[in-house]
Amino acid sequence: MPRILAIDHGTVRIGLAISDEMELVASPLKTLDAQQAPEKEICRIVAEKHIGRIVIGMPLHMNGQRGEAAQRVEKFATHLGKSLGHEVPIDFVDERLSSVEAEASLSRAGITGKRERDAVVDQLAAVVILQDYLNTQRGPAGYLLPDESYELPVTHDSKRRRK
Repeated sequence: MPRILAIDHGTVRIGLAISDEMELVASPLKTLDAQQAPEKEICRIVAEKHIGRIVIGMPLHMNGQRGEAAQRVEKFATHLGKSLGHEVPIDFVDERLSSVEAEASLSRAGITGKRERDAVVDQLAAVVILQDYLNTQRGPAGYLLPDESYELPVTHDSKRRRK
């Protein structure tokens, strides 16, 4: 089954995340240098990892408007689509606050050094983008909840009392 690749595009670094084969869980993959022809590396990853879809975080302003960063991402997506021969669908996902969430996650994990944070923050932002996309695709009924067969019966047995 094909996987989904998520991209957190930045002007310095590009974070990548990948789904499992069942498209349930997002995991960090790697960070690319945005200045070193990232399209070529992404094309290699698409072929190697059997990617069936790409989601790219769209950096909208807090009011929902598109700005200069959104235009850069759209241009990048156009170049990437051409590099892939338009064979892999590319979707955009609202990425507002994904980097903030990634930074907060790193703080909770106690990763405070700039070098350590820079190495993974873009990957974690891509994970946030992808996991949000995966959850949205499943919809409310698709969240991993036990079905009725796993429910414990409710009893009103008054004989069992705490001591």
